[in-house]
Amino acid sequence: MTSSAFPFAFFNKKFVKTEEAKVSIMTNALQYGNGVFDGIRGYYRNKKIFVFRLDLHLERFQNALKIIGVTIPYSTSQLKKIIIDLIRKNRPNTDCYIRPFAYAGSVNTKPNLDQDEIFNFCIYMITMGEYLPTKVGVSAMVSSWRRISDNAIPARAKISGAYINSSLAKKEATDRGFTEAIVLNECGHVTEGSASNFFIVKNSILITPLITDDIVEGVTRRTIIELAKALNIQVNERTVDRTEIYTADEAFFTGTGVQLSWINKIDKRIISNGKRGKITGLLQDLFFQIVYGENKKYSQEWCTTV
Repeated sequence: MTSSAFPFAFFNKKFVKTEEAKVSIMTNALQYGNGVFDGIRGYYRNKKIFVFRLDLHLERFQNALKIIGVTIPYSTSQLKKIIIDLIRKNRPNTDCYIRPFAYAGSVNTKPNLDQDEIFNFCIYMITMGEYLPTKVGVSAMVSSWRRISDNAIPARAKISGAYINSSLAKKEATDRGFTEAIVLNECGHVTEGSASNFFIVKNSILITPLITDDIVEGVTRRTIIELAKALNIQVNERTVDRTEIYTADEAFFTGTGVQLSWINKIDKRIISNGKRGKITGLLQDLFFQIVYGENKKYSQEWCTTV
């Protein structure tokens, strides 16, 4: 996946050219990872951008700020307006990814959050295609790196410094010839991918780890659960053991970047005969209809049209 930046960003309380949105090398967030972010997709179809579940993304972003005990000088409604205005200013004619980012902008050399209780804020946009393949199965391995616990760095929030954990797991997987990692928590239970949520299907039941098993509170995860229930597919949110995933009938990752990416091998064990499973296919097809504005029921409810 290759990406390029759009011409304009929101930085220091105004719209500027993206190349002018710069911080000092001494910035506290750069040194210590003191920042939170979110990722929002916009899908291009018929000269319109369909921004998927913008309100939920902004709610999660604000909750992340609460978790680390800081604020930004913008309400959720103000953030929404800034994002819509930025999209209009950049006039994308392709799928795009919107990254709101709040960070400790001072140049103090201590990791004290109380010195930066009001974070700086910016938004930029990049083009984005597939983060992981969606039309062919991906291979995954169970990583030797463990997911950070909620009482160390809360995985439910997208905290900048926490993503070294994801980077280590992803690097291990790709170095060993796999597409993606599956990460266990400190108790040895399955959590998620390096930067995506994880599902399996067993005996026609859709199963995914609990929010309390040290996973990010995924917007796409929530969407897939809601869609499955609407389709009368039984959903079970529970703790998942490592050995369960080897005998799964189907498996897939979800996320804003990942979208819905199905898995054909885990630790070289073939899943679903190496093909896209029935339930996976049903959910994936419906998901893409919705995000491209083709499903009247869900697209109107979940997509902000710009």
